[in-house]
Amino acid sequence: MQKLTFAATAAMGLEALVGKEIEQLGYEKKVENGKVIFEAPVTAIPRCNLWLRTADRLKIIVGTFKATTFDELFEGTKALPWEQYISEDGQFPVIGKSVKSQLHSVPDCQKIVKKAVAERLKRKHGIAYNMPETGALYRIEISLLKDVATLTIDTSGSGLHKRGYRVGQGEAPLKETMAAALVLLTNWKPDDPFIDPFCGSGTIPIEAALIGQNIAPGFNREFVSEDWFYMKEKYWQEAYEEAEDMANYDQPLDIHGTDIDHRMIEIAEKNAFEAGLADLIRWKQMQVKDLTIKEKNGYLVGNPPYGQRLKDEKEVFQIYHDLGQVMNNHPTWSVYILTAFEQFEKAYGKKATKKRKLFNGFIQTNYYQYFGQKEKGD
Repeated sequence: MQKLTFAATAAMGLEALVGKEIEQLGYEKKVENGKVIFEAPVTAIPRCNLWLRTADRLKIIVGTFKATTFDELFEGTKALPWEQYISEDGQFPVIGKSVKSQLHSVPDCQKIVKKAVAERLKRKHGIAYNMPETGALYRIEISLLKDVATLTIDTSGSGLHKRGYRVGQGEAPLKETMAAALVLLTNWKPDDPFIDPFCGSGTIPIEAALIGQNIAPGFNREFVSEDWFYMKEKYWQEAYEEAEDMANYDQPLDIHGTDIDHRMIEIAEKNAFEAGLADLIRWKQMQVKDLTIKEKNGYLVGNPPYGQRLKDEKEVFQIYHDLGQVMNNHPTWSVYILTAFEQFEKAYGKKATKKRKLFNGFIQTNYYQYFGQKEKGD
């Protein structure tokens, strides 16, 4: 297992960002729809799981082949070297999906893959009866797209957005991976002031602080592949040591999170404490219209309410209008807002410098970007 082929999956619109992160880790990549493919040694498993801020999961691609019949799926699966990846006592549940393929019954495809993998493992491990499946977890996915079967094993466990710091959340929490993406899509540098006036449970300011001090986002959690027989302890140890060396805990940060709801501010404070960032972010309950900004050349990044229920539309329009009024007095600030509210620019009172389509979960949104007129020499 000198080199493995990996797929880092990504939300629609974030693939290029994930690709950039993989490149920064030193791997050559190919960006595709919904994923980034790259080849790397087995040591990439701990490194990527620890460092990827905007990817959903890291999977090993075991094989790809054409399959228009159940026979082809069975034989193609059985021909793959599963014994290199799955231990004798390994648990290997199978999940699946099928898009524009003749084999469209996902439960049937899952059963066939399960059977084929079991047969291969029994033969290779010399087991006469059923596989014990009492050991480490290797979750297999069969993905069929236009009659091409791709078989992967998930290395992450729970999704990479689960950083391990969220002790509480609001009604519509922003995924940590998306929050990190919103920060990375700006030109913010750790020395610049940063405000999120709709901070909710604090996800955007917390992700900004992790980026600002170059702290690996997966530092505070566990991964399913830590238990795999070929994942030597030293691989994980080296990856954690590298993350520790790369962190810049002395980097001063000027990050603020505000929200109209005092309960959300309390949750945000707890989440920041859990992330080890309690002293780095300042939280305050306030309305957007009361926002006071003293510094210059800052960045405002927010994911405000979208006003998707009819009765909320007026209220949301007013919030966006108030934000526009406040930021009008701060021309050196750059403003980045993620919303599905169609009338955003009208309410804000200004056309965006740039707009980017992003999916927040299943909601299609726009990321409105207003570039500030930076003042030099400050």
